[in-house]
Amino acid sequence: MKKSNVDTLAYYINKYLTDYLPTIRGLSENSILSYRDAFILLLKFIREEKKIKPETMMMSQLDFDTIIDFVKWMEFDHKIKISSRNQRFIVLRSFIKWVAVSNPQYLLLSKNLNGVHLKKAPVRNMPYLTVNEMEILLNQPDSSTKNGIRDLTMLVLTYDAGARVSEIINLKLKDIRFDAPPLLKIIGKGNKGRSVPLLGQTIKYLNAYFKRWNINPETSKENYVFTSKNKTKFTREGFKYILDKYVKMAKLSNPNFSNEHISPHTLRHSKAMHMLQAGTNIVYIRDILGHSDLSTTEKYAKADNNMKRVALNKAEIKMPEIHKSNIENIQLFNKSIDLDMELWLKNLSK
Repeated sequence: MKKSNVDTLAYYINKYLTDYLPTIRGLSENSILSYRDAFILLLKFIREEKKIKPETMMMSQLDFDTIIDFVKWMEFDHKIKISSRNQRFIVLRSFIKWVAVSNPQYLLLSKNLNGVHLKKAPVRNMPYLTVNEMEILLNQPDSSTKNGIRDLTMLVLTYDAGARVSEIINLKLKDIRFDAPPLLKIIGKGNKGRSVPLLGQTIKYLNAYFKRWNINPETSKENYVFTSKNKTKFTREGFKYILDKYVKMAKLSNPNFSNEHISPHTLRHSKAMHMLQAGTNIVYIRDILGHSDLSTTEKYAKADNNMKRVALNKAEIKMPEIHKSNIENIQLFNKSIDLDMELWLKNLSK
């Protein structure tokens, strides 16, 4: 007896990504694409390791052992970092929990997955550029050229607004208020809006960019702020390509430029750290970055060793002198989804 399409994994993934996440959960496009990427990797595992065609796989075949094997495969065969592995496992756990709501036979699977502890990931230092390094980076684009002034403006706005890449590439001209006081209206994670004050220098760059590219903010309000030479919307990859180009130039011209891996998110980290170092109230930093929880913003304070050192120095008290005869003895320590699920998922946002 032929199984109904309603019983297939394809059916449930389709409903989850196109109905539940955007309609019921109200997740943003970027969040949904993050979920999608987890499923793309799962389908690759099913096809290559389980030798099952994803388009014909039944929902019941996605059992506990298969999911755990997938998690192990990500870490040991695909060398995916633990934090990313954990994130994808959480996506599957949430997916199974949703399936179980209308299909009680999956309740035990959901319970068993909830009992799996996430593997502890190593804590990484938060990468950010110093004020001097940020200035060096922003001096790399040639603002006398058409692409150069666009690139410079995009990097300046990302840094000054402490914005995420997705927030910058999705900006439309209507989101910029030039009347005093100038503001940038940003739609962040979970479709939460926030307003970020714009500095005079940022407005100067925006005006120069608009003039060079013949952009009229008043008559093109629905257009994206930053586009390619073909007038198409910027992508994450396009933004990263531009940043990587200027980072490479900065390193070639300045041997002491940061050796850290610099990603688009580094600009956001850098702005937060610079505000913190300038004595900005952490509550204001939280609002500018769009964090929903102050504890997220507090990570910047924990990451700044220089501020910790200054705080310790301020609390230093006068200690008694060591007897000279003992000094010599002190030693220091050494230093379509039914036809091709993967293609369907990749084209979900197109």
